[in-house]
Amino acid sequence: MNTAVPRQAASFTDTRGPLTLVAVNDLAEPADETLMLAYAAGDASAFEQLYARHRGPLYRFLLRHLRDAALADEFFQDTWQRVISARQGWKPEAAFGTWLYRIAHNRLNDHWRASKHRPAAPVDADERMARVPDPETPERQLSEFEQRRRLQLAMDELPPEQREVLQLRLEQELTLEEIGEITGVGRETVKSRLRYAMDRLRTRLNE
Repeated sequence: MNTAVPRQAASFTDTRGPLTLVAVNDLAEPADETLMLAYAAGDASAFEQLYARHRGPLYRFLLRHLRDAALADEFFQDTWQRVISARQGWKPEAAFGTWLYRIAHNRLNDHWRASKHRPAAPVDADERMARVPDPETPERQLSEFEQRRRLQLAMDELPPEQREVLQLRLEQELTLEEIGEITGVGRETVKSRLRYAMDRLRTRLNE
């Protein structure tokens, strides 16, 4: 996939002196919010770290919903462009990951409203997902690959709303409240969708 994004100027100062990642580098894992604030102030390297951290999960999130690599790539680029455009006004009122997936969620909703339908899962959905590169994990053993393939197929059969909350919970490890912020529904609705999704998955995987 094409993951190129424009780089922004890295020089900046404020009344407290330069805000860079020099101090942040003393920490093993800078928080997303710290990186985003540094990027908003002009540190391009902070954006590169955010992008490297979230690019894989975000792309897989979009691909699972769109089931079209070209569209997923387009929406992936669009989501990051919106992050870049909004950087100056960004405030850590919510976790960066919640904000990022809210942008992606809204972009998907705009697409569904424009097309007035959601595509049915293709018969080769499991094969398509199996071909998505996963650089964060080692090469799978055959038994592990089969388990993953069956899980992907079962998730593709879930209603879209249930699939989305389950993916955000399991793959992004977001809280019920964060998922509610992203999807625009209440905590109890998120909880209910998760429960029904898990019940469906258990039934499907135990067949």
